[in-house]
Amino acid sequence: MSNPLALELKDVHRTYQQGGGGLQVLRGASLSLARGEVVALVGPSGAGKSTLLHTAGLLERPDSGEVRFNGEDCGSFDDAQRTEMRRARLGFVYQFHHLLPEFSAVENIIVPQMIAGVKRTVAHERAMSLLDSMGLAARADHRPGKLSGGEQQRVAIARALANNPAVLLADEPTGNLDPDTADGVFAQLVGLAKQHGLAALIATHNPALASRMDRTVRLEHGILTTL
Repeated sequence: MSNPLALELKDVHRTYQQGGGGLQVLRGASLSLARGEVVALVGPSGAGKSTLLHTAGLLERPDSGEVRFNGEDCGSFDDAQRTEMRRARLGFVYQFHHLLPEFSAVENIIVPQMIAGVKRTVAHERAMSLLDSMGLAARADHRPGKLSGGEQQRVAIARALANNPAVLLADEPTGNLDPDTADGVFAQLVGLAKQHGLAALIATHNPALASRMDRTVRLEHGILTTL
């Protein structure tokens, strides 16, 4: 019997109330991600890609439909269970790195591990290993303000992988970078996802980057289609 899919969205609906009316953002969105699969999420601005990622990442609750991790339906989870699921199984990368400015690069990767209960010595060893894989071992003690934009985003990617997630969700992870830097960061992101056997869903407006992923899904008018 094959292993269950890493992430499944089944007939997900999400509506926001605005000015006495409703804005339907997701209209029965369904998606399955297998382990080791990197999928591009494309669509026009305002189509709801961030909402889809937030819903998949248990940051927002759908109005209806299912979100499943390894076959487990998270619909009945309370806030504490959702937080634990995010901590244990999910990694997030955003367009802006959101690093803690008062901490060094290595400390930014140590912190989420310690929150998850990992001893500092073990967390430090993993953080340094991740930084080394990103070519940043020599920059470990630098604070974010002393790093370039590409270096900051590489640290953010390493942080997202700190707790060995099963699923990686990325929202325009190279959107703030120049084309050459974006290409390098993207290559490392996809390479690490493949290396660690993650299921990755990456929102992007860049068709060249989307074409380099395993497949592409498009969100428009609240509906997901495979391209």
